Parts: sequence; C-alpha cells; structure tokens
Amino acid sequence: MGKLKDAQRVSNELSTSAPADHLASARRTLELEIAGLRALAASLDGPFNEAVDQLVTVKGRIIVTGMGKSGHIARKIAATLASTGAPAQFVHPAEASHGDLGMITRDDAILALSWSGESAELLSIISYAKRFAIPLVAITAEAKSALAQAANIALLLPKAEEACPNGLAAPTTSTTMQLALGDALAVALLEYRNFTPSDFRVFHPGGKLGAMLRHVADIMHKGEEMPLGRADMPMSQALIEMSRKSLGCLGVVDDSGTLIGIITDGDLRRHMGSDLLEKRVGDIMNPAPKTVPSTMLATEALNFLNERKITSLFVVDDGKPVGLVHIHDFLRAGVV
Repeated sequence: MGKLKDAQRVSNELSTSAPADHLASARRTLELEIAGLRALAASLDGPFNEAVDQLVTVKGRIIVTGMGKSGHIARKIAATLASTGAPAQFVHPAEASHGDLGMITRDDAILALSWSGESAELLSIISYAKRFAIPLVAITAEAKSALAQAANIALLLPKAEEACPNGLAAPTTSTTMQLALGDALAVALLEYRNFTPSDFRVFHPGGKLGAMLRHVADIMHKGEEMPLGRADMPMSQALIEMSRKSLGCLGVVDDSGTLIGIITDGDLRRHMGSDLLEKRVGDIMNPAPKTVPSTMLATEALNFLNERKITSLFVVDDGKPVGLVHIHDFLRAGVV
C-alpha cells in the first residue's frame, strides 16, 4: 500500500507541474528533419540518375522491401510508385525466405531500404537478386554495409541527427529522408514517362482525387438532354424548351449544327416585356457564348464558370455542341 501511495503522489505531482513546452519540442523535431532533407538534397548525385535509368527500364515490377520502420516506408513508396505509373509491390523480407521470393521475377528490379544496410532479414533477397541477376537498388546510410556492397546502385543517405531525444535513436529524421527519397524517385519516373493527369486518373478513379481528374465529357448532359433551338424559333417555343430541359439556357444552332448563340435566364430578364413571346430567338440571343471542349478537366471548367460568374456552359467540339454542363453537375460529381 505504501508503494502505491508513493506512485500516486508522484503522478499527482507530475500532473500539477508546469506544462511542457510542446510547441518547442515540435519545432525542434521539424527543424532536425528539415535539416536532414536539406542534407539529402545536397547529397544527390550521379547514382540517383542511374537509379532512375535502371528503374524506368524494368519490364516487370519494382519490388520494394525493408524491415521494421524502413519496411513501413517501403510500403508507402511501393504504393506511390504504383499509383504514378510504375508497377510496384512490397515484399516483406522476413517472409521472402518462406516462399515470398516467388513473387520476384527476373523481369523485376528490387529497391531495398535499410538505414544500417545490415538487416539480416534482407540477406535472402540480396542472395536471390545476385543468383538471378535482378537489378538491386539500395537506400542506406552505410556505404560499406552488406546491402550497399551487394547493390548495383547505392543511394546513400546523409548521417543526419535523429529527432528522438535521450540517445534512443528512434527512427525519425532517417525515415523522413527515406520517404522523401522514395517520393523523389517516383516523381522523376513519372516525369520521365510523361505521366499525364489522364493517366493518373486511371489509377485514381474514386474519391475526391478521382472527381478532380474527371473530364467535362464525363459529367455533361448530351443528346436529347441538351436544350437547343434555331435562330428563327419563336420565343414562345424557346421558353417551353428551356423549361422542359431545366438547365437555365438554350443553345442556338444553325442549319449545320454549329453553335451560334445562347439564351440564358439572364437574357430573358433583360428582355422581359409584353412583346417577348412575339420575338424570335435570334432577336435576343447572345452571339458569343462561352464554351469549353469536352477534353477539358472538370476542375478547369469549374474555374472557368466561377471566373465568369455564370452557371452553365456548352461543351463544343469542332464548333458543334456535344454537351452542356451546369454548376450543379460539378457539385454532384464531387468537383468543388
């Protein structure tokens, strides 16, 4: 009971003492990691170019591997590579010697992460790479380590200070540098391949990102959904067409189907009068409608709408209307 009371007393004293300066701790951690990234950027040289040249020629996949915290970073790097057009897969080094080496083919390349370069679990993968002449790219801080010496290309990390205090050396700055170097490789590879937003959308069809990468053609109204009329159409019929399609406008086309004008709700208000129904569409249409192509990204089209303070756009290819988008269509598609 005495020991329990002592423990409770110490706990109470700690809880009532002055609060720690958490912001100072956070800033110190970030500054140390920033310093590590700066050192990494300054250290990049020829081997980085060699690594990109090696990885871009892979016929199979980039096999990313690492143990412990390096393994967690390796998983993220594999995911980033795969989502940016470089087929990749994480293989756990401890599982590799129990059958998962079969996941690695002669058409692959291996990207192995280890701060010390001496992770025993990597030995089976290193041996396998040598046996079947599979290219091995290492990310490590030790140039003389087993991993660096076995690798075809070694990307060396600078010896930056970890943010963890008390000499515990829990991976902080080191894993940040590993992650950043993986991102640098992924971006260099996608730029080399001219990976476009359209390509990116193939791998990101869902969620907010997928919505942002959709094209106007994916969300537009088309065919019979478009409100269209001719310049000689009586306004009495034009109003019925506009009301029936409920998109707040009417596109005006000529005999060849080319868009030559538009009538919006605003145009109706500006021409409101007792003789409105006696007029023809050509009498009140705007002869210079704002349009966008069907290949435009939905986010760009939404910006186009917002900048011009309008709510509808005809989608035109080769001068002819192929669709119409309303601002509500962007909201429904999640493009905001």
